Amino acid sequence: MEKTVFNQVDISSYIDEVVKWRRHLHKYPELSYKEKQTSQFVYKTLSNFNNLEVTRPTETSVMATLTGGLPGKTIAFRADMDALPIEEETGLSFASQNKGVMHACGHDGHTAMLLGAAKFLSHIQQDIPGKIIFLFQHAEEQFPGGAKELVEAGVLHGVSEIIGMHLFSPIPTGTISIKSGIFTANSDIFDLHIIGKGGHSSEPQETIDPIAIGAQVVNNLQHIISRKIDPAERAVVSITEFKGGTAKNIIPETVQIGGSVRTFSKGVREKIALQIEKIASGVVKAHGASYDYHYQYGYDSVYNDPDMTLKIKQLVQETFGFSSILEAPPIMGGEDFSAYLQKVPGCFIGIGAGHPDYKENFPHHHPKFNIDENALEVGVKLWIRMPFCLQNSLGFKSKEE
Repeated sequence: MEKTVFNQVDISSYIDEVVKWRRHLHKYPELSYKEKQTSQFVYKTLSNFNNLEVTRPTETSVMATLTGGLPGKTIAFRADMDALPIEEETGLSFASQNKGVMHACGHDGHTAMLLGAAKFLSHIQQDIPGKIIFLFQHAEEQFPGGAKELVEAGVLHGVSEIIGMHLFSPIPTGTISIKSGIFTANSDIFDLHIIGKGGHSSEPQETIDPIAIGAQVVNNLQHIISRKIDPAERAVVSITEFKGGTAKNIIPETVQIGGSVRTFSKGVREKIALQIEKIASGVVKAHGASYDYHYQYGYDSVYNDPDMTLKIKQLVQETFGFSSILEAPPIMGGEDFSAYLQKVPGCFIGIGAGHPDYKENFPHHHPKFNIDENALEVGVKLWIRMPFCLQNSLGFKSKEE
C-alpha cells in the first residue's frame, strides 16, 4: 500500500512560524555581502532542526545537508537572503529597522519558505529519497553575486539538479510562473565618465560643458533599441545615473553616467556594448571632450532545463491545479541563479505574491513593495513535494512497508 508523507504532518502548522521568520528577516535587512546577522539567524534556526548538517560555505551564507533514508540522487534548493539600499515606506509594523536598507524584492520570504521546508523535510528524514542541499545564499543583488562564490566554494559537489524560487508581486497569489528554456535576461551594467573643462557659469564659451554633452549622449543612447536592434529581439537600455556639478554657478569638469542593459541573445548583448561606446565617442569627441567607458557583463540568462520543467509543471498541476500555472514570456529581470546552471541543470520558478487588492501591489525594488504572505504557504508546499517529484517517487513506498 502506497504511503503519502504529506498526510503525516499538518503542513499548515508550519506556516505561522514561516510568517514569523519572514517578518523578523524583513525587520532586520542587510545588504549584499553584509548579511552577518541574517546568516547567523538562519544558521541558528537550522541548527534546531533534526537530521541536518549545517555549515558555512562563506562568511555570510549557510548550507544545510539532509541525507534521506531512501536511495536517490542529490538535489539542491536555493534561497537568497540579501536586501536592497532602499528606505522603506510601507508603514508595516515589522518595517525595516535598518535605515536605508529594505527587503524590497521578497528575499525575506524566500529564506523563510526554505526554512519551513527544511524543518518539515528534516522531520520525515527516513522517507526522503537521496540527499537535499539547502542553500541560503548571500549577495544576489550585487555583482559578481553570491551564487558564483558558492559554486567556487564547492557547494554543488555531487549535486545532480538545483531549484530556485522567487516571489513575484506582479502576479496573483496562487499563480505559479514556470517556463522551459530562457527565463530571465542577461543583466549588464555600464559606466561612462565624460571629461570636459570646467569654469564659471557666466562664461560657458571658456568651458567644455560635460553636462550638455552628457545630455546629448543620453538622448542618443535611446536610439540603440529603436534603430540598431532588430524589432524581433527584446532588449532594454536604461540610464539610471547622471552625476555632475557641485554648485549653481559652476560648470563642472566631469559628469558620470551609468546604466543597465538587459538582453536575451549573445549577439545583441555584444552589439549594445559596442553601440554605447560608439555613440558616446562620437558625441564627446565632436565637442572636444574625452571619456572613460567601462561595460561589465553581469549575470547570464537563467535557462530552465526542459525535462525538469516538465516534471515540476506536473507537480504544480497535481498540487494546485492546472489553472495555477502561468505560461509567461521570459522576464527582463536578472538573476545570479544562472551561475549554478552553468554547472548543473536546474529550474527557476516564479511564485505569485500579488495582493487581491491591486492597489497594494508595488513593483519590486520599490520603497512600498510588500508580498501577500499567503504566498508563503504556496512556496512551502511546493518545496516539500519537490524532492519526491525530482526523484520520480511521488507515489513511493516507505522503507517499513
